Amino acid sequence: MFLNKLRENTGILIRFDDIAPNMNWVMMDKCERLLNEYNVKPVLGVIPKNEDKDLLNYPLRENFWDIVKRWKSNNWSIAMHGYTHVYDTETNKKDFFNHGGKSEFFGHAYDEQLNRLKKGLKIFNNNQIDIDTFFAPNHTYDENTFDALKEVGILKIIDGYGLLPYEFKNIRFVPQLFYKLIILPYGIQSTQIHVNYWTDKDFIQFENFVEKNHKKIISLDNALSKENNSLMNKFFIFTLEKILRLKRIIF
Repeated sequence: MFLNKLRENTGILIRFDDIAPNMNWVMMDKCERLLNEYNVKPVLGVIPKNEDKDLLNYPLRENFWDIVKRWKSNNWSIAMHGYTHVYDTETNKKDFFNHGGKSEFFGHAYDEQLNRLKKGLKIFNNNQIDIDTFFAPNHTYDENTFDALKEVGILKIIDGYGLLPYEFKNIRFVPQLFYKLIILPYGIQSTQIHVNYWTDKDFIQFENFVEKNHKKIISLDNALSKENNSLMNKFFIFTLEKILRLKRIIF
């Protein structure tokens, strides 16, 4: 019984960042073929109005939104990943998760953050794509971000601490702890993937990981079905939060 419970609550959600009309399509196409082969359903962080100068250097696909619709029809989850992906504030590690660095949302007034979210949602809506999930560029949020997300009806975030998905401030979180492909002995987390910076070696490592672990790779809906708001999970969240916050503040 214990082993069954352990297996039921162990898995990883594949999260792709910086999905936009301009991107490394060679790698993205290879990932799509691989994930379809193993029936893996990732969550894709789509930038609705990409103005990131670095990303704009990548090849453009004019039919981008048709591709996003194809992914969604294949039961891949689509999330909003910021609005323009342009950083215009400095966090000084005072953002909600003490991640540090620059931000697109942290530090802006509630009305400004709400305006950016509404503009982003309008782009998705104009392309007939419903959105209820968000993760901010560079993992940087503040209280205004959460309040604005709730105002527009986005109640799922792929970020945060913990061993299992949880609810906080009436928003459902899937923890995102690591930047590498790691499956813990217990717990449900998201990984983070930036295919735009990948080499062939990076893809081969990903291919090997998927081939070996595809039965442990879960969808967003499956991850959220493991939501746990018990006192024990809250204790794990509290402990991990203190450890990671301290590490991020120091380093």
